[in-house]
Amino acid sequence: MAAGTVTATELRAPEGFWRRTWAVIDERLGLSGLAYPVPAHANGIGYILGGISFFGFLILAATGVWLAQFYHPDPGGARESIAYVMNVAPFGDVVRGVHFWVANLVMATVLLHMGRVFVTGSYKRPREANWLIGVGLLGITLGLIFTGSVLKWDQEGYEALQHNIEVANLLGAFGFWFSPEFAATLPIIGRLYMAHVVILPALGTLLLIAHFLLVKRHGISPLPAVADAAVEGGPAPEKGGSTFAAHVIRMTGFGLLILAGTALLSLVWGAPLGDRPNPAIEVTKPWWMFLPFYPFEDWFGLSALLWAPAILIGGLILVPFVDRSPWRSPARRKRIVAVFAIVVIALVALAIYALVTPPAAHVMEAAG
Repeated sequence: MAAGTVTATELRAPEGFWRRTWAVIDERLGLSGLAYPVPAHANGIGYILGGISFFGFLILAATGVWLAQFYHPDPGGARESIAYVMNVAPFGDVVRGVHFWVANLVMATVLLHMGRVFVTGSYKRPREANWLIGVGLLGITLGLIFTGSVLKWDQEGYEALQHNIEVANLLGAFGFWFSPEFAATLPIIGRLYMAHVVILPALGTLLLIAHFLLVKRHGISPLPAVADAAVEGGPAPEKGGSTFAAHVIRMTGFGLLILAGTALLSLVWGAPLGDRPNPAIEVTKPWWMFLPFYPFEDWFGLSALLWAPAILIGGLILVPFVDRSPWRSPARRKRIVAVFAIVVIALVALAIYALVTPPAAHVMEAAG
């Protein structure tokens, strides 16, 4: 038999069929070029949080496209279109519930992923740019959640929008896009809708592409102890140990688990929708990821919405330039890890404080 000839048995075998199908596709599209070496530890939960977040974004995109078929980005019909999704549209309550719960889960996995990267020192040379991209993706995620909360156009969404407008006023000329006067013919909720479904996803996609390219360029970061041993003259960290296919399959499995879990959760506890907006009151609090900033509004006024997040984001941006030692293990980076722990504890404490204290009328007080 000539070399490379496929037997009838191989053609009938499912494994042979899928292998040949993949070979045909890969020959034309070169998808195998996307693969990169995967060390064994990269299949642990701590190192696939980024992949879990990515699959969460895919679920959000798919459910978001479905929800957009019924949403009306106008103050007069926005909340009613959400009610229609929940009560009339086919599988509307489930799809919206999945969208809601996955958004919360993605926010948690993004934060945990960045925390793991920090603790293991994976932002160090030559991966500084990927850390900065991660900070950008954190901002994109927060922006998507904020705009999504406004689009509900219930009391919570209305109050969130008022905070958005006040921030625009504080920024002056630089806040023109967030101002209702920027385009008088289009309600500002329409612009936030465009930001939610076009601008932020487009920016996020570009950052994700850059992130994946840099992971392919530098590989997955080694375990801290292994990296430190290499600095001390030991062997270089192994880049292999697992396979790219196994890595992707594991991440896909977690993605499907997220989809199934959030679908079940949405049947038990659906996504909330509050009352119609009442401009005369201010009674809600932001989602949990924004709660740490809420007390600063109590203590320092609305201007805290600018400088408090700016300080936090600025600190994250400076991390790879401040911690320039070659060591990765937390035990050899005690000072910066201690600072990180203090910041995390403070943010959690602020969130708890905001959760247990009565809501305050920040925007109405400023207007008064």
